[in-house]
Amino acid sequence: MVDRNKRTLLLLLIDSLIIMTSIIIGNYLISGGLMMSAVLRNTLVSTVLFAFFGRKFGLYKKLWEYASIPELLTIFKIILATNLITVLTLLAIHDNYFIKLMVVVFMIQLLLIGTSRFFWLIFRGKITQKSSKKTRTLIIGAGSAGNMITRQLMSDRHSNLLPVGYLDDNSNKHQLELGGLPILGYTHEIRRIAKENQIDHVIIAIPSASKEEMDDILRHCATSKLNIQTLPRIEDLAEGKIAIADLHEISPDELLGRKKIELEDSQVSLSIHGKTVLVTGAGGSIGSEICRQVLEYQPQTLVLLGHGENSIYSIEQELSALDHATQLVTEIADVRDRAKIDSILAKHQPAVIYHAAAHKHVPLMELNPEEAVKNNVLGTKNVAELAKKHKAEKFILISSDKAVNPTNIMGATKRAAEMVVSSVSLAAKDTVFATVRFGNVLGSRGSVIPKFKEQIRKGGPVTVTHPEMIRYFMTIPEASRLVIQAGALANGGEIFVLDMGEPVKIVDLAKNLILKSGKTIEEIGIEYTGIRPGEKLYEELLMEEEGLTETSHEKIFVGKHRNFYKEEVDAQIKRIVEVLNNPDMVRQRLKEMVPTFQETVEQPMPQELVQFFEEYDKENVVEADFTQTSGQLA
Repeated sequence: MVDRNKRTLLLLLIDSLIIMTSIIIGNYLISGGLMMSAVLRNTLVSTVLFAFFGRKFGLYKKLWEYASIPELLTIFKIILATNLITVLTLLAIHDNYFIKLMVVVFMIQLLLIGTSRFFWLIFRGKITQKSSKKTRTLIIGAGSAGNMITRQLMSDRHSNLLPVGYLDDNSNKHQLELGGLPILGYTHEIRRIAKENQIDHVIIAIPSASKEEMDDILRHCATSKLNIQTLPRIEDLAEGKIAIADLHEISPDELLGRKKIELEDSQVSLSIHGKTVLVTGAGGSIGSEICRQVLEYQPQTLVLLGHGENSIYSIEQELSALDHATQLVTEIADVRDRAKIDSILAKHQPAVIYHAAAHKHVPLMELNPEEAVKNNVLGTKNVAELAKKHKAEKFILISSDKAVNPTNIMGATKRAAEMVVSSVSLAAKDTVFATVRFGNVLGSRGSVIPKFKEQIRKGGPVTVTHPEMIRYFMTIPEASRLVIQAGALANGGEIFVLDMGEPVKIVDLAKNLILKSGKTIEEIGIEYTGIRPGEKLYEELLMEEEGLTETSHEKIFVGKHRNFYKEEVDAQIKRIVEVLNNPDMVRQRLKEMVPTFQETVEQPMPQELVQFFEEYDKENVVEADFTQTSGQLA
């Protein structure tokens, strides 16, 4: 408070001196001389009035470094009111006052007081621009969002970014300035402009840009050694939510470049609204996202079930902070503990169960096949059979494309889990059972994106198993939305297959992420480590006999599969359980249960994939430098 009062008194003293100076200059210009008594009377009245109006309009509460047009208008109003009332006051006491003098004094005061307020802004800007420690930054988008970001960066003492100029594809803006910074050229000129201006960082400030426009901008940025950040959505700009903290790194969905998948809300809401929903594996990547999206449909109760207390606590705290009327319940339990799961289902009587709990790490499960069986097969058997016992309306198993013609333990156990759900479904009257099968999920724990990002952060190299390794990818929100939608579509016994879009070569994903991280492929490097045990060059979403049938949702299909009878499946599982202490025997008996389980890496690529990537490679050569560096990979 003391510092604030000192600041106010200092500003008032400066303004008083400016008022006196303006009156002295005005008297000298109008009358050619000075009458000190008149000057003192005029100064005293004007200073008192200026202090009164300054306090009333909050002039001394404003920060000079944020001085702008609104503050200039405030100063204009205060000076105008001060001079008008000063004239009336002096006339009332029979003092002479000339209109010309008032006009001159008004103009001088407006110039000097306005200049004093903007001097600090100019001074701060010059000091900031001279700072050698700040990262020179280009703003793409010379619009309101770009201007806002520039103003915040220039006034933020703690920011390490120094805006240098703008790029904009509107040629009418070129050679002009925005916020004191030049608009230097087109987006496609970024490589040259960045080099000429020693730019190290780029902020894309076009929140209204479409996916196609953003992809085009990112492609141009990828040819330069630049760090890239983007602004959030246009809705956030309209609501005034943009701040420096809202800048974000390139996200997984920006890497895929796909439009957001929409749900058929009425159908989903009917299956969830007002009901009790239970999610196993609720602390995992997919399970936690299912929880977030289920919450939007206002279930009466959402039960978060998981084995890891930290992850369950984290998702519970996140959801509790949101505005909703749903009761959140946490349950720490292992799906392998049948008695515990039985008591939980008896207590909560869930209408819908999403079974996301699973071991999914391929190399680790190769080393621990008995643990994969316990969690993925026996755990699924427990939850599915108890869902039937407690008459849940729907049970949705989240499976994997690795369950199709599996070449590893993880995929084989997920296929066995599908067989379990099919067998339970045949004997169920009150519960609808279904399986949702999809491919790799970008950004999940253990997936390639976090691994690649960490390797890039450390300076490389990025490790890829094989140059021809191909996967189908979805983002976590995409996969979770479609799981919920498929659950709403389920009538019993289906295997839903999600449209994963176009296949992606892992090495292309790595290159893309390196470039969009502002590095060059030559700088980071890519190292091929060889296919790991149990891995395929490409994954399939369907077995030959399953075929595909469309559903009401364009991204969801139903695969036709053979029925599995409970007695047969139970007998096969019993044989595996008998040898759980012998990993080699577990592997052998899992092959007997899942005949398509073949441990081999010899896998010729289907002709349609060969043709797809031949065409893809022709159409997606980034630029000359890209092809030059890609030929020098380690």
